[in-house]
Amino acid sequence: MKLILAIMSNDDSPMVSSALNKDGFQVTKLATTGGFLRAGNTTLICGCEDEKVENAISIIEKYSSKRTELVPNTAGYDMSHFATFPLEVQVGGSVIFVLDVDQFIKV
Repeated sequence: MKLILAIMSNDDSPMVSSALNKDGFQVTKLATTGGFLRAGNTTLICGCEDEKVENAISIIEKYSSKRTELVPNTAGYDMSHFATFPLEVQVGGSVIFVLDVDQFIKV
């Protein structure tokens, strides 16, 4: 058995969780915050059998898209009298961790 942790944009999580549910995966959704952009994101937790991991990953990849956004540049460096320009960064997509489950207990 495996435990999948998939961290993604809040914008992508409804489509990803819906697609996983339609394919028979049960998903737990957690609201999380990223450290780089300090923006909200979603972590989906899904337990599944070993042979279903690749299918789950392909669904997550299909519905979590990468895109480019302009974000405020908050790096001041004591140069507040200079204008700061927005920074173009790539957001979206998913970071996926697949962990082995040694024991599963349902009480």
